[in-house]
Amino acid sequence: MTNQSEVTVLLLGDAGVGKSTFLSRISKPSSDSSSTTPDALLRDEDQPFMFNMRNKKGSYQLDFYDTASSEHWTLLTPNVIILCYDISSRLSLINIQRLWIQETQKVFGARTDLPVLLLGLKRDLRSETDPNGIIYPQEAYRLAQEMRCDKYMECSGMTGELVHEAFEDICKTAVLTTTAEGGLSKGGCCSM
Repeated sequence: MTNQSEVTVLLLGDAGVGKSTFLSRISKPSSDSSSTTPDALLRDEDQPFMFNMRNKKGSYQLDFYDTASSEHWTLLTPNVIILCYDISSRLSLINIQRLWIQETQKVFGARTDLPVLLLGLKRDLRSETDPNGIIYPQEAYRLAQEMRCDKYMECSGMTGELVHEAFEDICKTAVLTTTAEGGLSKGGCCSM
């Protein structure tokens, strides 16, 4: 029997930014590759959403917690935090900057080993909304650097665009948290 490392991943962001759709897409990929929606949406009461993975270094269980309410996540001890916003909603990114990053610093401020990732969701809506509200990758990447996030990713849980790439980046960071080096990026990482 192999020893399995458990990693807790916490997704934070405003309600409705697409966190549950993202998790639904990666947990139950559609059997029809031409489908534009996940087969089933996950429910909050199903948490944590567990994913098992293996690589050449071992077996891992990633426990994802999805919340838009601080009353539920302040008791967790995450290994990775993912700040999520809606690419088509400037307000959701402003809330990441003004609310969520401050809340995480308040709750986990003593943790210098905690990687923080920024994930832009609803990429499929980038072309359908008011151009003044859209956040383009260059701006989001710059803001991620200013907030000292370890990584910036974006995807669409609805269409599946870049979901597997984002999930792979999350998994790589999560696995690194189980090593002596940790999951923080090299040079310019987020210090909580």
